[in-house]
Amino acid sequence: MSQATSEAIELCEEDRLSLIRDVLERIGDKWSVVVICQLDDTTRRFNELSRMSKPITKRMLSATLQGLERDGLVTRTVHDAKPPRVDYALTPRGMSLLSVVRALAGWAENNAAGIVESRAAYDAR
Repeated sequence: MSQATSEAIELCEEDRLSLIRDVLERIGDKWSVVVICQLDDTTRRFNELSRMSKPITKRMLSATLQGLERDGLVTRTVHDAKPPRVDYALTPRGMSLLSVVRALAGWAENNAAGIVESRAAYDAR
């Protein structure tokens, strides 16, 4: 067990809940979900992710990728080439999250029409 893991286990309840909220905030972020889905089970370059994830700005994409990399969900590989080439891919932890994100996306697709109806009924009151 790594030192970081043993430290996480020793957190008080308040700190543990704060950490959980922080993780959920990361993976619940609109752009994080988009990037995770775009990476799927392949490697992509920054500009490719940017094109696929419109209308995300390059600044927001960069910040999202940095956050995902910091949390161990994405790897960033810099290749020694001219011009420089940087690839992004999901880590095993990121791949395990992908199945959760896909399930959530499926749920959203299956329930979208009903949600639109519910919103219209609510707004009509």
